[in-house]
Amino acid sequence: MDLRNEALKFHAQHKGKLSTEVLTPIKNTDDMVLAYTPGVAEVSKVIAEDKEKIFDYTIKGHTIAVVSDGSAVLGLGNIGPEAALPVMEGKAALFKTFGGLDAFPICLATQDTKEIINIVKNLAPTFGGINLEDISAPRCFEIEEALQDLRIPVMHDDQHGAAIVVLAGLINASKVVEKNLSDLKVVVLGAGAAGVATAIMLSSKVGDVISVDSKGIISKGNEGLDKYKAKLAAITNKNNIKGTLQDALKGADVFIGVSKANLLTTEDIKLMNDKPIIFALANPAPEITPDEAKKAGAFIVATGRSDYPNQINNSLAFPGVFKGALSVRARRITDEMKIKAAETLASLVENPTVDKIIPSVFDEGVADAVAKAVAEAV
Repeated sequence: MDLRNEALKFHAQHKGKLSTEVLTPIKNTDDMVLAYTPGVAEVSKVIAEDKEKIFDYTIKGHTIAVVSDGSAVLGLGNIGPEAALPVMEGKAALFKTFGGLDAFPICLATQDTKEIINIVKNLAPTFGGINLEDISAPRCFEIEEALQDLRIPVMHDDQHGAAIVVLAGLINASKVVEKNLSDLKVVVLGAGAAGVATAIMLSSKVGDVISVDSKGIISKGNEGLDKYKAKLAAITNKNNIKGTLQDALKGADVFIGVSKANLLTTEDIKLMNDKPIIFALANPAPEITPDEAKKAGAFIVATGRSDYPNQINNSLAFPGVFKGALSVRARRITDEMKIKAAETLASLVENPTVDKIIPSVFDEGVADAVAKAVAEAV
């Protein structure tokens, strides 16, 4: 397949991937009276008296804002809001396809943190949830934190969607290699949005997590750590080891890469414990190819790509997480909801194998199962 030309043709066919749909057709005067003036005024009066009624009478209860500033798009980096729009359209299409939720892409022509926070706060009355997307770290952490008082679910998917699916995959991978999840030594390469959230989530589930950024192992006492990496240092790396990625990998059971292509070598894998688990999740090119990893002795390999087994794909998580949260009008997405989502995803693979540790996004009922678990966790 000529991917470039086929993708351009696919998007040009309809000038994008989204359109609006009228759920209540307006075919005559009676329809107009109810849908617009004067009937709609009665609905507005009810909502003015009780703002919670907005969920009953408008799109708010099933609509997500997909918000980006274009500063950290896929593997493309800071390409700006215009170039981010097709990606956010795609995210909205996945919300509809897999979660049955309506979503709208909102690409902002600013990368000022305070301005983004203010804009989203002022958009919030229209939407039932806010999905933050492709916003660079550490700004993404500050933005998400500042929006937790909106009384609707707000989640930065690059952080928590990734963490949920990684945990799900690791639950099943540990079964395949016949090791206890709670005993695993896990190395996370990359301390951006996905890396920080994944390390934090795993820290309560595995034996130890060691995070590595471009400067080396993140440990207590490192100079120049921002507050988010300092928090990471406080809850990971129990023995406070220092050094390089190779130092971290000695005796490790799991490598999780959320960084850049070709940063893991076959020699690195040979430093690890028996039956090493490799999650090389950089996109579009992983930290090491599955073939090279297997040659070096990797027992299980997962990537972020759909053309290899064991795709760790955020689309397994976010449609169901938001669907479940909206179904019970949750005010926030909590850690318990994320962990329940991960455990449910893992349970959907009844007999995990080397090449099947995670369900496919196309498996029937995935989003509904995640949604039910999230709703029950509220």
